[in-house]
Formats: sequence, C-alpha cells, structure tokens
Amino acid sequence: MSTVTQPSVPENLKSFLSAPKKLLIGGQWVDAKSGKTFDVYDPATDQVVAQAAEGDAADVELAVAAARKAFDSGAWSKMTASQRSRIIWKIGDLIEDNADELAAMETIDNGKPIGVAKAADVALAADMFRYMAGWATKIEGNTIPLNVPYVPGGQFHAYTLKEPVGVVGQIIPWNFPLLMAAWKLGPALATGCTIVLKPAEQTPLSAIRLGELCHEAGLPDGVVNIITGFGETAGAAIAAHDDVDKVAFTGSTEVGKIIIKAAAGNLKKVTLELGGKSPNVIYDDADIETAIAGAADAIFFNQGQVCSAGSRLFVQSGIYDEVVAGVSEIASNMKVGSGFDASTQMGPLVSREQFDRVSGYLKAGLDAGAEASAGGAAIDQPGYFVQPTVLKNASPEMSVVQEEIFGPVVAAMPFTSDTEIACQANDTTYGLAAGIWTRDISKAHKLARQVKAGTVWVNCYSIFDAALPFGGYKQSGWGREMGHAALENYLQTKSVCVSL
Repeated sequence: MSTVTQPSVPENLKSFLSAPKKLLIGGQWVDAKSGKTFDVYDPATDQVVAQAAEGDAADVELAVAAARKAFDSGAWSKMTASQRSRIIWKIGDLIEDNADELAAMETIDNGKPIGVAKAADVALAADMFRYMAGWATKIEGNTIPLNVPYVPGGQFHAYTLKEPVGVVGQIIPWNFPLLMAAWKLGPALATGCTIVLKPAEQTPLSAIRLGELCHEAGLPDGVVNIITGFGETAGAAIAAHDDVDKVAFTGSTEVGKIIIKAAAGNLKKVTLELGGKSPNVIYDDADIETAIAGAADAIFFNQGQVCSAGSRLFVQSGIYDEVVAGVSEIASNMKVGSGFDASTQMGPLVSREQFDRVSGYLKAGLDAGAEASAGGAAIDQPGYFVQPTVLKNASPEMSVVQEEIFGPVVAAMPFTSDTEIACQANDTTYGLAAGIWTRDISKAHKLARQVKAGTVWVNCYSIFDAALPFGGYKQSGWGREMGHAALENYLQTKSVCVSL
C-alpha cells in the first residue's frame, strides 16, 4: 500500500471555507439563534477547515414556520407543475456548472477522491434533479367507475387526486452529502412539498452551497430551508415537530428507530433508508477476474462507507482461495491518501468517531479468530486512514459478519451449494442489497428471487440511476428512494366522489 500524501486545499475553495456558514431560513442566511457554531474537519488531516452555524430546536421552529408559509400561501403553492419543473431542472444545470467546486467541497468535507466526487456524486446529483423535473408535470390521479350495491341505479363520478404531503423534514447522512440531498430534495420539490433539510454535522458544506444554487435557480423563499447542526438537537427537533407532515431519513438503523419514536406524536409519515450488511456471491462459473475486481470495488468504494457495500463476500469453495487472494492483492496495492491527490484510490474515513468505530471492529474480528489476508489496521499518521482490509476464516457469529462496520472491511467466507448460499445470504437483520456473479443466468435469477434485498446486482455492483428505485427489506428501511416510487413518499391520495 502506497504512502499517504497530503496535497493542499485548492485555492478556489479557500474563500468559500473562510466565509461564514449560516442557516437558510425563509430565503435568508442567518446565524443560529444561540449564536453557536461548530467545527468542520478535513478528514485527511484532522484539521479544522471551516465553522458552521449550530442550529437547534429554536432554529428548526423558524424553518418549519417558513416552510409552512411557503406551502400554504407562498409563491410555490401557486406555481404550475411546469413552472416547478423548470426550476428543478435549473438546479441540476447549476450543479453541473459548478461541478469542480462541489466535488472539491465533498473531498474536503468527506475525504473521498475528488475524481470520484465529480464523476459519481456530482453527476448523479445533477441527473437526479433533471429526472425529477420531468416527473413534476406527470403526477396524476385516476377516474374510477363505481358500483355501489346499496344505491340501486346510483350514478357517480369518482376520481383520485395526488396532492403534496406538505412540510417535509429531511435528514441526510455524511457518506454522499450532495447526492443524498438530491435524492431527498428532487422528489419532494417535484411533488410540490416544502422542506427543512438537515445535513450531517460532519459534512455540511455542499448542502450550504446547494442552498445557494437553489436560490439562484429561482426557488421561492421558504421552499428549501437548511439547518446545520447535530442530530440529537436539530435532527430530533425536526423529527418530533408537530407541524412537519413527513420526515425522510437516511442513516443508521439505530437512529432510524429513534426517528420513528420521535415521529409518533403527530403520526407523521416516515420513510427510512437505513443500514446494510450486503452479501456478494461469487459462483465458480463466474468470470473470475471481473468478479474479483467487482468484489473489491463493492467494499472499498467510498472507503466502504456505503450502506449497500458488499461487506459479506461469499465465494464458492473451489475458487475461494483464488478470489480471496485476488481481492487481497487489490487491497494491498491500493493508493490510500488525500482525495485531492489524483492518484488516490481510497481516501480517509469521514471522522474520528468513524475511525475509532472501524478500528474497533478490526480488533474485534482479529481477536475472534478472523485472519487479515490484507490490511487489518489503521494507518499511523494524521487523518482518519485505515487499511483496506480482507478478513478470511470469519464465521457467521462474529460481529464483523453480522454488524454494519461502514468501512473498508470485507469478510470472505466459502459456500458449497445453492441452498446453503441462500440461507447464508439472508442470515442478517438487514436487506438492502446483494451481488451475484455467475455466467448461468437461470441461477442468477433464482438466487435474486430468494435473497431478501431491495436491490440485487448481477455481474455488477453499485449501479445507481435516478430511474431505479433503491431501498431495503427488513431493518434496512421503509420506502424507496429514486425512480417513480420515490414520488409516493411525498404524495397523498385523495378520493373524490360526486353524485350525478
């Protein structure tokens, strides 16, 4: 593994970092009511690079009021779907126009390689807004013929309306800050909702810049409000607020359960995109070279900080040693470093907390008897760097197999039969994603039906598109992101029945 390098922050980003980072409430950038701020760290250096306003319940109160006003009586509520569509499309254009700046923000904030940030995070975010802009004009109800047995000869005209749910609280994670904001904002805006958005406290920068771009695109005041702050204060206030009609959360399963309890007060609608411990299955008839590269990318992409990461690698016994050796070779030769270094393949973890969490799992796995065929430790230098790690000799009861690590750590285990692998793949409380590698398309389809997961990739991994719904089974969440399915998260169905 190459030595970690620490290139300096690009000059064009320094002015943004030094400017005050305020809250967006009702179209105005304001300080937190408390006057507090919090530090924003570069995970590659463990150094403070900016400060952001620390919003809390008092600021959430103002943001929800602004969103309510914009929804009930503001310019947004009076716009046609076509007018909304043009603004949403414009947001996508502005993201693309500012791609270099936004990619640099994601790198300084999250740590990911800047090339990945631009090619994946920024590009997919722009595409999400454009995709949802097209749906804004296509939300429609149905006419329904009635046959009411207790009204003989009765004639009725019945139809349904699709209406926006109202004020939406959206709480997004730190692993794909800009993209997760796009996943949430796109469908909510397309349906005509108004929003209070809280980015993760570890990664607030791109959400702040996105708020500026929304204003530049012509979004009316109060439609999107952005509260930076901590989950236990600002996030909790959003989830519990009685004038929030729906809350959408992406993050850990543990926090998702807290969100559900907080939302119970007014029985607001809830959608959750939560954790995963996804199985990645390689059969002995697969294209082995392609499968090895795919398995490595499935776990080391974005430093393994992906809810759908292929963190449980199941390999048919006859090729187990070959595949483990191949993935281990990739891991051992990866260039780990600052995301601003063009040669970096894997950046740091997002925070000291996450660094400690992943380091703890590595120790627990090794202490339990797993063997590191690559990596297995933190990198001893400034920043939150850990080695890309392949663990073999893991067993199902180990924490590294059962629990979500959210880091570049894969547990590789052999299997023999189709029946065995279906049971092993489903032996988890999660059900977010799965991968299958085989040349036998019948085998792939059969296992895809058996695996309890919201997304199954065959001979590929981590393929995302704005049109493809994404979400989980079991404790991986409620509802779907992206695609037409995401619109239903933000719509109410009203039935209208007229006697003729």
